[in-house]
Amino acid sequence: MKTIFSVLAVFLFSFSSLLFSQQKRQYVFFLHNKFLEDHAFTEKHPQYGIAEYAPIIKKLKEKNTVVISEKRKPGTDPKVYARKIIAQIDSLRSKGIPYQNMTIVGTSQGGYIAQYVSYYSKNPELKFVIIGSSFTNDSLNEDKDFKLYGKILSITEKSDDGYALLSSQKRFSAADLKTFKEIELNTGLHHGFLFQALDAWISPTLQWIHMN
Repeated sequence: MKTIFSVLAVFLFSFSSLLFSQQKRQYVFFLHNKFLEDHAFTEKHPQYGIAEYAPIIKKLKEKNTVVISEKRKPGTDPKVYARKIIAQIDSLRSKGIPYQNMTIVGTSQGGYIAQYVSYYSKNPELKFVIIGSSFTNDSLNEDKDFKLYGKILSITEKSDDGYALLSSQKRFSAADLKTFKEIELNTGLHHGFLFQALDAWISPTLQWIHMN
């Protein structure tokens, strides 16, 4: 009888430890820029060089963090792909992963997809990091009903041509965000800042991922 109780105790302890670890683990969806949709990882952008996909993923992978990412196909429809991400989010939630343990991180085109995820999911608990994805005349301004949801960190670069602060956009002013932060970088790298695995944008991204 003692043996049975010992085995049961070990099982319950292991299950509790696994559940605790799962509840603490962070899940990050990383959505890359448009250039990588149409080019190989080794191809150089004529102005910004190689998109450092692997180094970025490596930096985002911290202890107890799972990064979910893939190279999108050429001509991917952002709206359709956003629905795919939402299905993956729903799958994680069905396995007991809390929404507050999920962050959608997107650079450039990936940031636009992240904003569609925000708009379609309408989930105040999801975390988003939108990097280099807000411009004066961008496509999201065409939808008058578009607005953002969730806990959002926006990172823009002053030297990026035509950039606009996300807080100046209609989709922000129409939203009622309880958690929002905006960072304006000045690297002088133009849109190329998000091609590189720069701590200038990755460090605040990691802080956002692991915030309570």
